Amino acid sequence: MSTYKIPWWIALFAWIGLSTYWHVCKIKELCEAPLISKEVQRPSLHIEDGNALSLHSAGTIDFAKAYFEANVKQVQPELDSLVRYLRVHPQKRLSIVGAYAALESNPTSYPDLGIARAEYIKQLFVKQGLPDSIFTTSSRLIGNAEIREDSLLSGVSFGFTEVVPQTEDALARAEVFESVFKPLDLYFPSGSSDFIRTDENAEFIKEAKRFLSENPDKKLMLTGHTDSDGDEARNVVLSEKRANQVKKDLVKAGLSVSQLMVVAKGETEPKASNDTPEGKRANRRVSIVVQ
Repeated sequence: MSTYKIPWWIALFAWIGLSTYWHVCKIKELCEAPLISKEVQRPSLHIEDGNALSLHSAGTIDFAKAYFEANVKQVQPELDSLVRYLRVHPQKRLSIVGAYAALESNPTSYPDLGIARAEYIKQLFVKQGLPDSIFTTSSRLIGNAEIREDSLLSGVSFGFTEVVPQTEDALARAEVFESVFKPLDLYFPSGSSDFIRTDENAEFIKEAKRFLSENPDKKLMLTGHTDSDGDEARNVVLSEKRANQVKKDLVKAGLSVSQLMVVAKGETEPKASNDTPEGKRANRRVSIVVQ
């Protein structure tokens, strides 16, 4: 090939390359980096009450944009478990917080769509027999960015509080027997060394007696507690005295003395705040559990 033709060949290849680029990249628009479609990550459902309750689901409670009714099919088992939990813990109170975004219209008579959503969820529980009085509803404003694909990413959240009964008798009757392996608290009338009898603690004692008779290597632990009034060492003695009184009562009920253990905790493990009279009453107790 003669040297004078080389520039023409270079020009030809350059023209072919530029033509190909223009056709593919500019006309067909095939040269841009492909957009990776990212699936919207919806938060999973978490309902927790300290160590007492932990409910989790990969699904969530769905609310359509500008709509207050929810789709709960994905989380119905968890909501059913929550209903059962509230039934056996009548002292619990559940707060329901509904979310709403500023861009959403409010077709309801409620002050905002968040309240409407919280009220809708509350009514699902009330229809299952839970009292209206154990619920509170409120709302929170979220960013418009949390509305994706015309639905809310996180439409409702839950919180728990606990009502402390006002008297020792009410405290005793708020205790619910679930299992001999879950502690149950015994309470005493003011000025008395005999614990308050209820159907629930009677059932606990009956089941504990049966279990211990079938399992002679097991023990029933009786742990005495006090409030924070008075000297700490004196409270240890007082808590032991209460636990020993319960031990005597259980021996009379037919439980083996060799399977009853007494522990005195004094004021060191309060159940409620010692800053209120109600909390102090809740702390003056004897816990019983099979170990």
